[in-house]
Amino acid sequence: MKKAVIFDLDGTLANTIASITYCGNLALSRFGLPSFSEKDYKRFVGDGAAMLVRRALLAAGERKPEAFDRVYETYREIFAENCMYQVKPYEGIVPLLEELKQKKLRIAVLSNKPDADSLRVVEELFGKGFFDHVQGQREDIPRKPDPAGVFRIMEAFGLDAGDFLYVGDSGVDMKTGKAAGIDTVGVLWGFRDRKELLENGADTVIEKPEELIACLD
Repeated sequence: MKKAVIFDLDGTLANTIASITYCGNLALSRFGLPSFSEKDYKRFVGDGAAMLVRRALLAAGERKPEAFDRVYETYREIFAENCMYQVKPYEGIVPLLEELKQKKLRIAVLSNKPDADSLRVVEELFGKGFFDHVQGQREDIPRKPDPAGVFRIMEAFGLDAGDFLYVGDSGVDMKTGKAAGIDTVGVLWGFRDRKELLENGADTVIEKPEELIACLD
């Protein structure tokens, strides 16, 4: 039986695509750049806010280095105020988390969303202290797929790689788990598809949150 589960945040625990799309398009519009759909932003996300802005600018045909600095700064300001815009947990996530806690498993969040924003989203959706550990993008920890964040959680919990599951919705998440030497579970209710998950090392792919329980043995 596994002893701990590390979850990605965006596209795994919480449906945040509306907030990301809203903030991204508002930042782009302030510089006369075109807007994009939620489907587009599902391709832009996954490697942190800076990469999201870079991908959006490339899609908009804007390649000037100075444009990135301006749009990124604006996006961060807008997102700091609107990171909870239409954000909600995916159906079945809360019962899953409650069952994991009942089974005495430790639960953590590891996200490429900035640390303060990650903590705010998690606490507003699930309550302060519900998770044993919440970690977003920080300057002292390389972002995923670097496994440093996973190792930090392993150390905090005092557990070994074999005690963990890593759960996420993207290839970045699967690479993160594999780099840390832990079993990976890809989820299909998020932003990416089965093909991407399997190509990047998912040990298991599930369609509904309750299916995760069978992966604990």
